[in-house]
Amino acid sequence: MREFQPDYANIVDAALNRKPKRLPLYEHNISAKKMEEIRGRKFVDLYDGNDADKAEYFREYSRFFLEMGYDTVTFEACVCEVVQGGACLSGRIPGIIRDRKDFDSFDFGSVAERYWLRFERDFRALRESIPAGMRAIGGVGNGIFETVQDFVGYTELCMIRADDPELYAALFTTVGDVLASIWKRFLAEFGDIYCVCRFGDDLGFKSSTLLHPDDIRLHVIPQYRRIVDLVHASGRPFILHSCGAIFEVMDDIIGEARIDAKHSNEDQIAPFPVWVERYGSRIGLFGGLDMDLLCRSNEAIIKAKVLDTIARTGAQKGLAFGSGNSIPDYVPAAGYLAMVNTVRELRGD
Repeated sequence: MREFQPDYANIVDAALNRKPKRLPLYEHNISAKKMEEIRGRKFVDLYDGNDADKAEYFREYSRFFLEMGYDTVTFEACVCEVVQGGACLSGRIPGIIRDRKDFDSFDFGSVAERYWLRFERDFRALRESIPAGMRAIGGVGNGIFETVQDFVGYTELCMIRADDPELYAALFTTVGDVLASIWKRFLAEFGDIYCVCRFGDDLGFKSSTLLHPDDIRLHVIPQYRRIVDLVHASGRPFILHSCGAIFEVMDDIIGEARIDAKHSNEDQIAPFPVWVERYGSRIGLFGGLDMDLLCRSNEAIIKAKVLDTIARTGAQKGLAFGSGNSIPDYVPAAGYLAMVNTVRELRGD
């Protein structure tokens, strides 16, 4: 293979539903420990060190994406890290807002302050580490629904909907205020690092949306629109990462929230070519292989599936290829590399 030359314009084109010069690789997230395993270089522990350590962490982190043939460095800093660390979102601990009294007494303004105390150094270190020809993709992680859940909890949120509809509505609006505030500063101070912005907000599960579609239309999508408008005003496209069967609200997300591209696919819901067939004339589609296949299949099967998926979707303009979700610790390195190397062989780089 000749030396890889990254060009972040490929991802921008894909996000804007234009045909890139080459099919770009994309991942929503890749475990840094998996990077260590693949590259044979230890660097994860540097993240919690001093400024020099953190800078070295991000150099190693960014170098992985370059060596694997990506045009962008995936990085997001998640709001839930300064709410409850995602622990309530995942159902491990109770919410901190249970009723109107809790809501009225909580200092929502402190969330943005804590966010920047936690992550400003990360964004500054990332700025210094991105290789030539690359930009970052990501930004302020967690969307409206996920952040509300980290304050309240999913079951409790459904109970508030029944018991106090005004509080239910106020939760989404107020969290929208918090996220919009963080996004405004992010775009002003660190937007130059990023060529495409996104957040993840899992709205569905295998059979339907997690909230009634009308609630998503009324309470979630208007808050999406606030953030997407900010991103667009900065001159960047926006990708929504959302897992689940969200077909009932996809037209609204495209038409009202005005996303440019969507990521995440699971074969039990709909294989990637189905998403491309349904929405590829309107938005870019990022994804490809179900994580289960990456975890459980051998390299030959993965290679064949990559080639088949690309053959079935290759006529579409705005595509970026990778897993249907992400590459956590438990995805075997061999499976991940089989996917990436097949794409790179097909591209000839």
